[in-house]
Amino acid sequence: MMLLTLAHMLAVLLMPFVLVGLVNRTKSWWAGRKGPRIWQSFYDLRRLLFKRPVVSQVASPLFRVGAYVVLVCGLAAASMAPLLGQFAPLQFSHDFIVVAYTLGLARIMLMISAMDVGSAFEGMGAAREAAFSSYAEPALFLLIGSASAATGMSSFADLIGHLHNTHFYGLIVVPLVLALLILLQTEAARVPVDDPLTHLELTMIHEVMILDHSGPELAAMQYAAGLKMTLYAGLIAALLNPIDPLVAPLPAIGMSLAIMALVALVVGCVESLMARLPMRWVPRYVLLASAAALIAMLVVGMGVSKP
Repeated sequence: MMLLTLAHMLAVLLMPFVLVGLVNRTKSWWAGRKGPRIWQSFYDLRRLLFKRPVVSQVASPLFRVGAYVVLVCGLAAASMAPLLGQFAPLQFSHDFIVVAYTLGLARIMLMISAMDVGSAFEGMGAAREAAFSSYAEPALFLLIGSASAATGMSSFADLIGHLHNTHFYGLIVVPLVLALLILLQTEAARVPVDDPLTHLELTMIHEVMILDHSGPELAAMQYAAGLKMTLYAGLIAALLNPIDPLVAPLPAIGMSLAIMALVALVVGCVESLMARLPMRWVPRYVLLASAAALIAMLVVGMGVSKP
């Protein structure tokens, strides 16, 4: 347990830098460039920590506090998510509800911080964030509900970990992984839902909400986005990892980290091979996650109802 707890904590703290670095390096490979170092995002955030923030005169203290609330909520949600399989440092009955609403609290604080400066652009980004998140949250609960119905478990780590032992696993693992990949792209502001490198305010979602952040507050926001990528990549790894971390911890940890890195490579390939979707198509794309999770729910429901 101590080894798994330590590995989970290190994964939460370090994998955001590794995954972002792998995505950027993959995009560079496709473009025929050497690209930045894997740890470049770590050096960027370290540089931001020593910069003095510039705050708008119309911003209230809530603007600066919001960035750290978003970061703390991301860390709290990651501590309850089974990134390494059937294990999480914080685990209790129906903890997945706390995970979902902790992420929801982070989203609310992000939107409030964006609107606090009185910018029309940031208000537009907050409105888009609220709209698109309303399509993403049902997918997460449908996904968790499918796993819970298939396993009969009530904690996040148990229902994900025991899913491999059910006869539904082979039928529902593909739609569940697809749903999680779309949720990763939505929550972590990745192409084709959003573009973290765009400079066009009218096409931004997440980036436009943090335009007024600088220094340590901007570092907190960027690290929180990396945490969301780590969380969803870890859930995909937990679904695909066949090794039980409670039985063979070291192989399970290695396999989970390798799958998370593979997810980052897939995200980088997607961002290299397709453009960002037009804004009017984004809701339809995000709804694909709900559709995939609903298919898994129907498969489980029909299987359970059979005598």
